[in-house]
Amino acid sequence: MSRLLPALTGWTTLALSVLGYSGPAAAEDFYAGKRLTILVGLEAGGTVDTLARTFSIYLRKHLRGNPTIVIQNMPGAGGWAATNYLQERAAADGTTILYGPWDPLGQALADQGLRARYEKFDFLGGTGDIRVTYGRTDIVAGGIKAPRDIMKADNVLVGALNNTDISGLLPHLTLNTLGVKNKMIVGYRGGNDVFLAMQRGEIQFHSTSISSFRTRNAAFIKSGQGIGIAYLVPVDGNAAYERNPELNDLPAFPDLYKEIHGKMPSGPDWDALNWMTNQTGEMTYVAFAPGGTPPAAITDLRKAFEAASNDPDYIKETIGRNGVAFSYIGVARGESTFHSLAEVSPEVLKTLRASMGGVN
Repeated sequence: MSRLLPALTGWTTLALSVLGYSGPAAAEDFYAGKRLTILVGLEAGGTVDTLARTFSIYLRKHLRGNPTIVIQNMPGAGGWAATNYLQERAAADGTTILYGPWDPLGQALADQGLRARYEKFDFLGGTGDIRVTYGRTDIVAGGIKAPRDIMKADNVLVGALNNTDISGLLPHLTLNTLGVKNKMIVGYRGGNDVFLAMQRGEIQFHSTSISSFRTRNAAFIKSGQGIGIAYLVPVDGNAAYERNPELNDLPAFPDLYKEIHGKMPSGPDWDALNWMTNQTGEMTYVAFAPGGTPPAAITDLRKAFEAASNDPDYIKETIGRNGVAFSYIGVARGESTFHSLAEVSPEVLKTLRASMGGVN
C-alpha cells in the first residue's frame, strides 16, 4: 500500500507519520504530545502486521490528541510473547497497547506458556474476519479440481505456529471432521512463514483470513497451485448458520460437509471445531491495554477504535483489497467472549487436547 512504509524485520519499531488533526490539542486530550506503541506479536510484513499498520492510520485519525503511533513487532511463541509482555512488563499508562489475533484455546487449556489472562486486560475493541481453509492442488494425484476432492487426500501436512495456533488447529479439525488423515507441522513464526512453506511444498494445508486469501494468496490460487476449500462459519445450537453472500467462489464448511456426507457435521471433532469458530470466527483480532490503564486513556482508545473501524475510508480501503469489509466487535460483546472461556465443556477440551498432538 502506498501509504504504508516498508515493514521491518524482528523486534522493530516504526513511527507512522499520518495526516490527521493538526490544530492545538485540547487541554483534556490524554494523548496530546504522547507516543502510542502498538505491539504486534507476529513477524513484520505478514498479514497481521499489515493490518495493524493500516488500521493504525485510521486509529490516529480518530484518537484525540493526535499522538505519534509506533508499531513494535514482537514475534515469539505464536504471539504469546507479546501478550505476556503486555501483562507483565508494559507500563499501564496508556502508551502501550496490543493488537492482533488471540488464542482462546491457550487460555482455556491453561497452557503455562500463556501466562496472561485476557479478561484481566482492558479490552478496546475487536475486528471480525472470515477464516478460509486452502491447500495445494497437488495434495491428490491429478490435482484437486473441486473442494470435495480433498477427500481423496491422505496424510495431509498442516502448517501451524504452535500446538494451540488457530490458523493450524482450524484446518486440522476441519480435516478431522471430514475424515481426512492429517498431521500438524509446528514451529513457524507467522502466517507469511507458513505460506512460504506452502509454496515450497513443505506443508500442504492451512487456514488464513479472507483478506490474506484475496491478496497475499491470490496469485498462488490463480496459478492453479492452490485452491480454496471452504470458509468457516459459526453454527448455533439449532444447526443454523449464515452464508456470506460475498464468497460465492467458496462453500461454507457445513455446506461442503453436506455435499460430501449428505448431512450436517457432528461428532467430537466437529464440536471442537465449531467451538473454536464461534470464539475466533466472529472476533479474529483484538486490541488490549494493560489492566489498570488510566480511564481517560481507555475511554479515548475505545472511542477511536470504534470510529476507525467504521470509518468510510477504512471500509472502502479494506473492501477494495479484500472484497469484503471487516466487522467491528464492541466492548460488551468481546468481554463476554473472554469470560465465556471458563465455560467450555470438558468434552471439547478433551478433543482439543488430543488434537494438539497433530495427528488424526
